[in-house]
Amino acid sequence: MSDQTRQSDPNVRKRNLATEGGARSAGLALLDDRLNREIIDRLQRDGRMAFSEIAQQLGVSEGTVRNRVGAMKSGGALRIVAITDPGVSEYRTEAMIGLKVAPGHRPEDVATRLAQLDEIVYVVWVSGAYDLLIEIVSEDRAGFLAVLSEHVHNSPDIGSSDVMTGLKNFKNQFLLKSNWG
Repeated sequence: MSDQTRQSDPNVRKRNLATEGGARSAGLALLDDRLNREIIDRLQRDGRMAFSEIAQQLGVSEGTVRNRVGAMKSGGALRIVAITDPGVSEYRTEAMIGLKVAPGHRPEDVATRLAQLDEIVYVVWVSGAYDLLIEIVSEDRAGFLAVLSEHVHNSPDIGSSDVMTGLKNFKNQFLLKSNWG
């Protein structure tokens, strides 16, 4: 590939921008590509799907898929991990809880405290009616109630909470966001 072709190739430009902008920029640049998004879509449905099968579905070579996945992994845009579905796993109780942080306390501090608990699998600072939204997943009702009692209802940094238990799950597409800044 000539230097002039490299400069006009959008993927080369994205790689160059990613190198200059750091790991976060690299990850975002890699996600801003139709083929990469299509590869991710297939891996979200089946993280063990063979690169040859993905390549066949997308009409590209297996090497292209392998290289793209490698670049996304090294750029921090993609991690392939196993995730259990709480609906069919050993967990028996789960709930989303909207939290309002008590006056004089910071959402970041409450979020950091709650994120340390194994039973709390999701913590996000939100706008709207709540300050934080958390998800508790527990093996049984007693464990669930213990987390609520000890870490939510008995905490001076939480002004109020709204516990929302799921009645029926229609979709559970868990997107890994743990490394998003």
